[in-house]
Amino acid sequence: MKFGIFYELQLPRPWEPGGELRLYQNALDQVELADRLGYDYAWEVEHHFLEEYSHSPAPEVFLGAASQRTKYIRLAHGIMQLTTSPPARVAERIAALDLVSRGRVEFGMGESASSTELEPFGRAFEEKRAVWEDAVRAIIPMFRDGGCEYHGPYFDFPLRNVVPKPLQKPHPPLWCACSQLETIEMAGRRGLGALAFQFLSAEAAHAWVHAYYNAFTKRQEKLADYVTNPRAAEAGRGQSVGRIRKVEARQPGKSCPRAVGRADRLARNDPAQAAAVRDLAYRPGHLLEPGRQEHA
Repeated sequence: MKFGIFYELQLPRPWEPGGELRLYQNALDQVELADRLGYDYAWEVEHHFLEEYSHSPAPEVFLGAASQRTKYIRLAHGIMQLTTSPPARVAERIAALDLVSRGRVEFGMGESASSTELEPFGRAFEEKRAVWEDAVRAIIPMFRDGGCEYHGPYFDFPLRNVVPKPLQKPHPPLWCACSQLETIEMAGRRGLGALAFQFLSAEAAHAWVHAYYNAFTKRQEKLADYVTNPRAAEAGRGQSVGRIRKVEARQPGKSCPRAVGRADRLARNDPAQAAAVRDLAYRPGHLLEPGRQEHA
């Protein structure tokens, strides 16, 4: 199990002069601290026009700034909207961030969840899944050396060499936003990491992860020629910022000392949270059975 922090950059009213400046600078300070404390991931959303809920339209800018204040923490798009940007611009931004961060990018991809965001960009809510799938097919070849072209139902791209290329080869790890059981099953079927944005009970989370790995192992149909990412992450609520509890597929008998260390560290600050830390093991034939519970 790995831990991270999750940001939407929320700013409730009443708004005060300098409020957005403080919001961004405080979040960057927290990411810098999380890096020193040994957190694994810093996730940042992309949203547009959602007043109060999220003032984060340019996550690559925030993560780029964070890259210069940190050394180890993974810098994760949670997610970048593929429905509101041309595929080539997405590929360029991901690659540039991977270079300035020295290969620490996680590429989360999503559709957007509201017509409020989609309509100003000329996208209909009803077609967002089809647009997202077409964008994935267009983007992946752009990470490879040399030029590429793409001709799909929503995107048409002439032969060009999209530069720069990401440091991580063949591309940063791929994730998909999941807000329903249907979409987490879809992420598994597409061979993408699942980033769940629901606050679930332990039992419901177990069912979601089971559905994900079941689809990943038995019904996989990739959208393009990319490296699969068999991991699931669940968003939880911490005291001041969101928290991502990330569960990785592991072979039987493989220990996870970092998870135990994090449970120890949590116990010093919040025994109730430490008691909730679980080490889940993926074993062939037993899709994500819950393992032992860590007690610090």
